[in-house]
Amino acid sequence: MRVLFVCNNAFNPGNGLSVSARNTIRHLRERGIDARLMAVANPNPDGPQPDFPLKHFKFPVFEPVIRKNGFCYAKIDRDRIDEAIRWADVVHFEEAFPLEDVAMRMAKKLGKACVGTFHLFPHNVTANLGFRKNSSLNGLLMKYWNAVVFNKCSDIQCPTQVAKDYLAGSGCTARLHVISNGVEIPDVPAAHIPPADDSILDVLCVGRLSNEKSQGTLLEAMRYTKYADRIRITFAGNGPKEAKYKRLAQRLFDEGVLSILPIFEFYPQDELREIARRAYLYVHCAWVEMEGLSCAEAVQEGAVPVIGQGALIGTPQFALVPESLYPVGDSKALAERIDWWIEHRDEHDRMSVEYAQSMKRFDVEESIDKLIAMYESALGA
Repeated sequence: MRVLFVCNNAFNPGNGLSVSARNTIRHLRERGIDARLMAVANPNPDGPQPDFPLKHFKFPVFEPVIRKNGFCYAKIDRDRIDEAIRWADVVHFEEAFPLEDVAMRMAKKLGKACVGTFHLFPHNVTANLGFRKNSSLNGLLMKYWNAVVFNKCSDIQCPTQVAKDYLAGSGCTARLHVISNGVEIPDVPAAHIPPADDSILDVLCVGRLSNEKSQGTLLEAMRYTKYADRIRITFAGNGPKEAKYKRLAQRLFDEGVLSILPIFEFYPQDELREIARRAYLYVHCAWVEMEGLSCAEAVQEGAVPVIGQGALIGTPQFALVPESLYPVGDSKALAERIDWWIEHRDEHDRMSVEYAQSMKRFDVEESIDKLIAMYESALGA
C-alpha cells in the first residue's frame, strides 16, 4: 500500500501537526507501508526532506504572523502534485488549505482513495490571526474545509470524541473515526523523580506561546494560589506571546508574588521528558485544542495534569479524576486545583503512577492499527 501525506508544513518541531505527521509516517513505514510526504521543503538543508518537496508561499499581509506561529504555506506546483498523487494508492490530507484543495481535485480526477485527519479547529487558525473566539469567520472557514477536502474524503481520523462531534455537527458527510494520534509507550513505565529541594514545586506547561494556548491563565493563577512562593514554572515552547508572558512573569516576580522567575525555553524531546519526570504538576491551559499530546507525553512521565475544560478542548480525555480539571480560562479555579494537589501529597504520588500507566490507552501502535484499517476501508470504497 502506498500512502501519500499532504501537509503544508511538516518540519517545525514546535508544531503538533508537523510532529504528528512525521511520527505517523515513521510508524507506518515500520509496518511495511510505503508512506511518503508532500510538503514545503525543510528549511534546514541538513535535516530530513519531504519525498515530494514544494516551495514556500509567502502569504500576503499575514506572513509575519504565520511565521511567528511556526507555520508556512506551500506554493502550488501542479506538476509536482500530479507526480505525487499518481504515485499513491491512498492520499491522506492533513489539512484543508489551498494546497489540499488542488491536490484533492487531482486525486478525484485520478480516482484515488482519499482520507483525512481533522487536526485543527477553525478557531486554531482565526485566533492566531487576531480574530475573536466567536468570530463568524470560524463557521465560514469550516464550511470551506468541508467543501474542499473533508466532504470529499471517504474516511476521516478524529483524534478525540470532541473532534468527531464538532466535525459531525459541521455537516461533514465522511465516515468519522476516533483515532488518537498516539504516544510511544516505553517498555518500562517512567517513574516520577522526587525533587532535590522539596521546598520547590515544579509546574510544567508545554506548548506554543500563542493566543489559543492561553498560558497567561497559569501566570494569573499565581496571584491566587497559596504556594506561589514555592512554585517554579517552566514554559516549554516559543511563539508570538513569548515577550508578553515574560513581561507578566517579571512583574509577578518584582511584586513578590513569585519567588522564582519562570523559565521560558524550547527543549528537545529527550530533555523535555526529563523535565516532565521532575514536574510536580503539568498544566494545560488551551481554550481550543484538538488533542494535546504534549499533555499525554508529560503525564506518561509521571506528571499529574491539571487541564482546562471547555467545548473545544479534547485534552480532558486524559484526566482520571475531577481534581485534574478546571473551567478553562478561570485562573482562580486553576489556583484551587494547584493548591489541592499540593495539599494532598499522598494522593498526588498515588495518581502520578496511575496516570503514567493510563497512557497505555493511547499507544501509538494501536493508533497505527486503526489507521491502516481506515486506509483499507477507503480503498474498499
